[in-house]
Amino acid sequence: QVQLVESGGGLVQAGGSLRLSCTASGRTFRLYTVGWFRQAPGKERELVGSSFWNSGNTYYLDSVKGRFTIARDNAKNTVYLQMNSLKPEDTAVYYCAARRGVTGSFDNWGLGTQVTVSS
Repeated sequence: QVQLVESGGGLVQAGGSLRLSCTASGRTFRLYTVGWFRQAPGKERELVGSSFWNSGNTYYLDSVKGRFTIARDNAKNTVYLQMNSLKPEDTAVYYCAARRGVTGSFDNWGLGTQVTVSS
């Protein structure tokens, strides 16, 4: 098990950028897949992107490809979500989650951080 803490959310105008951070406890963090999820009001939670082992093993939701980038620093137990060219539809609570290995459900969750993009 790992404990996750997100930071970096806030209010930004459309076209702007934000970088979210997810810092984890635990000495085996490098063995975990880390995912960034988001949930907008009235909508289901969706997986925005995920990363296993190193930044070369990543997945992105189609709607964020080319705009969002996941970077991982295993030495700091931190995963970043760089969000560029933000759109109002990116407004949501963003959650960091982790699972050990590459398959299975995400069973470690942070409390979330609010991202609001104004038009």
